Amino acid sequence: MQHHFITRLVSYAYLIRLDKPIGTLLLLWPTWWALWLASSGFPEWDILIIFTVGTFLMRSAGCAVNDYADQDFDRHVQRTRGRPVTSGRISGKEALGVAAVLALMAFLLIQPLNTFTKALSVFALLVAIVYPFTKRFFAIPQAILGIAFGFGIPMAYAAVLDFIPPEAWILFVGNIFWAIAYDTAYAMVDRDDDIRLGLRTSAITFGSFDILAIGVCYGVLLLSQIWVAQLAHLSTYFWLGWLGALVCAIYHLKLVSTRGRAECFKAFRHNNWLGGFLFLGIVLGLALN
Repeated sequence: MQHHFITRLVSYAYLIRLDKPIGTLLLLWPTWWALWLASSGFPEWDILIIFTVGTFLMRSAGCAVNDYADQDFDRHVQRTRGRPVTSGRISGKEALGVAAVLALMAFLLIQPLNTFTKALSVFALLVAIVYPFTKRFFAIPQAILGIAFGFGIPMAYAAVLDFIPPEAWILFVGNIFWAIAYDTAYAMVDRDDDIRLGLRTSAITFGSFDILAIGVCYGVLLLSQIWVAQLAHLSTYFWLGWLGALVCAIYHLKLVSTRGRAECFKAFRHNNWLGGFLFLGIVLGLALN
């Protein structure tokens, strides 16, 4: 009985990708950018904790929904055939149950925040649920992922200021392009499998222009950060983080230009550093003003 329980817990851990924190980090960096900018420095501890824990819960719920949605495809893809739902270790209904519990926990977590933030959270949840299904019909589902992964931005501004200034939307749009950049690199890993299964991804849509498209998306992200830095009156120390992010972007383009599976996956995972450098730039630009 105890062995069965532990096996189940391990399967749930794999379902919510506890072994792969990169997704949580890619969701966390934009949320932290926004929290620091909205607060003009270090945010209040309660808001910081709520958003940080909420990010983990929502990403975990999204993974469970994703595995439910993709269970018939995952078993045919080299990278995903061992996932708990498609391999039969967890039922589809169980995965949805896990997602529902995590989403409810996230909603309970934001109860101390204002009504505006709670209203936005409902929309964020809907986008997170819809995203996994867009791979069947939408040419660039990565853009929907960008909306889902960036929704912490308007929510953070709403929680701190009770309104959303223009800089928040510039940050949000920049984040959508960032998601398209890193998730196209990720999709390049599975491109052959996805073509065979008739799925839609940006890596397939961009075709031979995939490297150029990733470069353009990084360009939009980096320019949007400069625009936000101007609006937020960040000091010149912001450039230290920004230049670090630029170096990361160049390194990623060098990796993906090989179009090798291992290199593309490495570029995707290394985006954690790019997000961290941009956060560093915002923190320095606010603190050393």
